[in-house]
Amino acid sequence: MTDRDTQTDGLKLGIAAYILWGILPFYFKLLEGVPALQILAHRVLWSVLLLGVVVVTRRRVGALRAAARGRTLLLLCASATLIAINWLVYIWATQHAHVLEASLGYFINPLLNVLLGVVVLRERVSRRQTVAVGVAALGVAVMAMAGGGALWISLVLALSFGLYGLVRKVAAIDALGGLTVETLLLALPAAAVLAQAQVAGSQAFGTGTRTDLLLMAAGAITTLPLLLFAAAAKRMRYATLGLLQYIAPTLQFAQAVLLFGEPLRPVHIVTFGLIWTGCALYAADSLKQAREER
Repeated sequence: MTDRDTQTDGLKLGIAAYILWGILPFYFKLLEGVPALQILAHRVLWSVLLLGVVVVTRRRVGALRAAARGRTLLLLCASATLIAINWLVYIWATQHAHVLEASLGYFINPLLNVLLGVVVLRERVSRRQTVAVGVAALGVAVMAMAGGGALWISLVLALSFGLYGLVRKVAAIDALGGLTVETLLLALPAAAVLAQAQVAGSQAFGTGTRTDLLLMAAGAITTLPLLLFAAAAKRMRYATLGLLQYIAPTLQFAQAVLLFGEPLRPVHIVTFGLIWTGCALYAADSLKQAREER
């Protein structure tokens, strides 16, 4: 297989991953009658089952045990907490007609990553990236000054996922191993949530075949995009892969307006306009850097 064929395969895998992440709101809407905390618990437990099969099949159990120790394990405890917060807020936002704010959070995220890289990792950034972050910050400020209602959703999603990425960047473990350990760490709290719901008589699982199948699918919906993403990252330039990340929030935005009928107010238009401008500047700079590297 030529390098060009490998890049093409990587592009297809990356697009598939981000499309699956982008249509998550539609899946959570189908579970609208199930409390967000229960959906999160099922997402964790079914993911543990599926990831366990993948890890055993690939004979990765020994390598995983060796990696998940000491400092790495502490970092994974932190990343597990951050991703649980991110998942819970995202599910709640989808179920309470705040998909617009959720998509805004994921548009902000790449630019927040630039800021975290500068502040925490002391990375150097170009002038265009600095301007991109500034324009995005202006968009957030506009929504805040307009009494942006659910702006907290956007900020919590962007911050939790940005910090999650930062922690995982410094943790000495790969994507599959990291996610497996994270879900194992969350498994006990998840089981406790479902046990409490069972005692209280509010357990959604077992109330209908449709709901049961949707909840069981949570494992595949969680792990499949990540595995596709990891496979894409091995086959294509990371700078190019980074540009694909706008597919998911774009699909979320389209669903919010076209499918779910969420109101697009003037402040949303101004805020998203500024965020999109920042994203465009960032994307242009990424392409410029990729051309220079070649």
